[in-house]
Amino acid sequence: MATAPGLLSPTWTFFQGRWREGNTPILGARTHGAWLGSTVFDGARAFEGVTPDLDLHLARINHSAREMLLEPVLSVAQWRELVEDGLRKFAPDAALYIRPMYWAEDGLGGGVRFDPASTNWCLTIYEAPMPTPRGGAITLSPFRRPSSETAPVGAKAGCHYANGARALIEAGKRGFDNCLMRDLLGDVAEFANANAFLGRDGVVFTPAPNGAFLNGITRQRVIGLLRADGVEVVEKTLRYEDFLSADEIFSTGNFQKVAPMSQIDGRYLAAGPFYKRARSLYWDFAHSRASLVAAS
Repeated sequence: MATAPGLLSPTWTFFQGRWREGNTPILGARTHGAWLGSTVFDGARAFEGVTPDLDLHLARINHSAREMLLEPVLSVAQWRELVEDGLRKFAPDAALYIRPMYWAEDGLGGGVRFDPASTNWCLTIYEAPMPTPRGGAITLSPFRRPSSETAPVGAKAGCHYANGARALIEAGKRGFDNCLMRDLLGDVAEFANANAFLGRDGVVFTPAPNGAFLNGITRQRVIGLLRADGVEVVEKTLRYEDFLSADEIFSTGNFQKVAPMSQIDGRYLAAGPFYKRARSLYWDFAHSRASLVAAS
């Protein structure tokens, strides 16, 4: 399959009743989601012939829509049927990003308040290689995560990602690959684009969900896998100083699943045993699940 002009990788999008190849235009200049940010999405993965936790991701897109006060117009079963159809357009072992989306088309009276009945949607699937877990240098961001009183943090919403992008750009200008972000109380919430874990003195620690960050599907899966394997995992309030004194630091997220951090403010860290165990357990879990790709 040829790559459409201007695209980085082959892409198919289901929009307005049919599959379309390439970077399909879906938002007009007056679409509420385009200029006032009423978009939610989710991201599942297909890789090595498996699609781990796909149904949880498809359930979360509908949860995000409700959190944003949109109307989730597709059921999880309908999303799944479309994903199964879309995966057939790619090689069975392709590494793919699976992204369902909802957004509001119309603002009531042309303004900020949108009409939930105008909820629109699409499903995009595109080739996205799994990143090599090479490690990364991290620091502390000066920017903070919002609280549930200031933003719809219970939704995986596009409006949150401008803040994360700003943090990544600022950290990049200082020579870092990623950064830890704090909540409004000064406690560490997560990385700019993933959930955060540290290992110290034989225990894994991760920030307890407090409404300042999304409690990721891969985060929850890794916690469960480690605990089932006999590892003590503690969810608690953590300060940046806890990460500065960590034996190892790693992240979880849908795009690359489990990844190590190799530096924090210039101090080098090894890819530690907890990271290695978490990644191994996750891959074992992924390949133990029924796969949409294998069934296609």
